[in-house]
Amino acid sequence: MTTPAALTRPEPPGTAARRFAARIAVLLARALAMLPPKRLRWVLTVLSRGARPARYAQAKAARDLVMAVSLRCLGPQGCLPRSLATVLLCRFAGRWPTWCVGVRVTPPFSAHSWVEADRRLVDEPMPGECLARLITVPPGPDRRCSDAG
Repeated sequence: MTTPAALTRPEPPGTAARRFAARIAVLLARALAMLPPKRLRWVLTVLSRGARPARYAQAKAARDLVMAVSLRCLGPQGCLPRSLATVLLCRFAGRWPTWCVGVRVTPPFSAHSWVEADRRLVDEPMPGECLARLITVPPGPDRRCSDAG
């Protein structure tokens, strides 16, 4: 027996320009999700350079907007494109939350991708103790300005 499930799309907050930026971030995220992990980490590390750390409220607003414009990101299997689109949308504003990929350490064991800001998981349905980080991409320093040699 199956249980029918339907996703309820929230009303997209923000201006039309912000919603358009979220749709662009989702499209870019879908392309990035196809990369092998090593290449994806490299691309995100380059993109994070020079960005200021995102605050929790900024990362949550970006995540909410991404989920409002994309059913794929809203769904239970959309953690990778959702987290990628969230960091990209934050980056459009000059910010970067910490992007993480890891595994759930409590049943059901599975891979998961999420973002963190202010040392907290951004709007995840599980506590941080249930996740083990394998790859993280925090906000990076601006390498162009730090080379004084």
